[in-house]
Amino acid sequence: MTSATDLTVGVIGGTGPQGKGLALRWSAAGIRVVIGSRDADRAATVAAELDGGVSGATNADVAATSDLIVVTVPWDGHADTVKALAPHAGGKIVVDCVNPLGFDKRGPYLLPVEAGSAAEQAQALLPDAAVVAAFHHVSAVLLADPEVRSFDLDVLVLGEVREAVQTVIGLVDVIPGMRGIYAGRLRNAGQVEALTANLIAINRRYKAHAGIRVTDV
Repeated sequence: MTSATDLTVGVIGGTGPQGKGLALRWSAAGIRVVIGSRDADRAATVAAELDGGVSGATNADVAATSDLIVVTVPWDGHADTVKALAPHAGGKIVVDCVNPLGFDKRGPYLLPVEAGSAAEQAQALLPDAAVVAAFHHVSAVLLADPEVRSFDLDVLVLGEVREAVQTVIGLVDVIPGMRGIYAGRLRNAGQVEALTANLIAINRRYKAHAGIRVTDV
């Protein structure tokens, strides 16, 4: 198993709230981070705002130069973005954090995904990569808040390749207070992605940033 701190982590969609927050926390833990965007100048500008240890480039360049790729894009751009990573993702771990959710006046809800889940869609589009599902329930607001020093949070990690899952658990564990928990194979990712809708509803009702803790583990 490769240690998380030995990796260059590329965050696709790294100029968005979740991508920026994860990049900030990983950089603070001593991990080399590159954030990607369709616009290289925007990626470089956001990287400069984060930390001296974070750099920015196009999504393609980030995927090509990273050891591990993290996908944090909106659901409506998921398929096209992931498909474009294929030339650079072979033999690499790809972490899919995307939740296929819709919103209407009744609140958040799960959107149907033909492949079963966003993570399974990513694996189908990247057959030569080891896709791991993780970080679905992490608050982007808390990640970005410099006053938050530690997180009371478990991160559910799912995948087919044991070594890849363990590497991603290591990527969770370097963030203070977070704990990575193996939560099954990739076919179970759909219910994990769906649970995000419940957490958003909880957060709206209680004005909170709710996460998950797994007991007795």
